[in-house]
Amino acid sequence: MKSLAMIEFNSIAKGMESADTMTKAAEVRLEEAKTICPGKYISLVSGDVAAVQASLEAGVAIGGHHIVDQLLIPNVHPQVLNGLRGMTPPTKPNAVGVLEFFSVATSVLACDASAKAADVEIIELRLAMAIGGKSFYTITGDVSAVQAAVDAGAAIGQENGLLIHKAVIPSPTDEFFNTLL
Repeated sequence: MKSLAMIEFNSIAKGMESADTMTKAAEVRLEEAKTICPGKYISLVSGDVAAVQASLEAGVAIGGHHIVDQLLIPNVHPQVLNGLRGMTPPTKPNAVGVLEFFSVATSVLACDASAKAADVEIIELRLAMAIGGKSFYTITGDVSAVQAAVDAGAAIGQENGLLIHKAVIPSPTDEFFNTLL
């Protein structure tokens, strides 16, 4: 079972220090450790639940008051990791769903909820880089599956007020669909 943890920092230096500590605290894979807009830093790790929990706790201890947000998903859907890595783009144009958030953590949690709610493929999960600190993800599948997945993901963002907008495009043109890949 794969688990995912993320910490978002308002200090780049503290984020880097914490990312190093997270990888030393337990046997985890460092999925992302990078600057994001506007002037923040994120660290994402994956691995077994206990290792990821230990890594998160170590990162939080170092991060202190520089932590903006954090998350732990004990049983993350495999497509979320693939979406972060930019792997396995869909091969067939189908309905498209897009959800946009003010929070990186909320976007990851919502993406996981969408992937678990319906038979959809994650096209991309973009975490606040060159988009003004916002995050979004795109999914594809049958119209009904995309609608169910969008509704599940939107519910996460509506709970905390960080959903900006959601959309379902039932029949995208091939030309538009190819811009998403």
